[in-house]
Amino acid sequence: MKFLVLHGPNLNLFGRREPHIYGHTTLAEIDAQLAALAAELGVQLETLQSNHEGVLVDFLHRHIDEAQGALVNPAGLTQHGVPLHDAIKAMPFPVIEVHMSNIAAREAWRAHSIISPAVKGTVQGLGRHSYLMGLRALAALARETQ
Repeated sequence: MKFLVLHGPNLNLFGRREPHIYGHTTLAEIDAQLAALAAELGVQLETLQSNHEGVLVDFLHRHIDEAQGALVNPAGLTQHGVPLHDAIKAMPFPVIEVHMSNIAAREAWRAHSIISPAVKGTVQGLGRHSYLMGLRALAALARETQ
């Protein structure tokens, strides 16, 4: 089973950017923890971080026929990423939206995700554990649909 992991804009700055919100865990450390969990779950991951929405959309399109699920942290695209929303809706596999912070508990403009209606579910507010719990849920969902 192959899953995609998409990290949106500015997430390459995890560990440096607003550590009082996102903690000190770097994106490389999150990816390493996801890889370890993927090995435990017996799944493969293909990971991409981009600061450009079109690159994320192209990544989903490129893997539409070979992936069984995706984990997406849309970051700053959460509130306005219409092309990403539409690409997720076109995927034939489950997609889980993850956020390190609880977007509903932050600035009012962050509280609404236009990505959420396109995904199977969301995990947020748990720091790096949001990713790990999201991957566990994705594996369970994908196995149920096989």
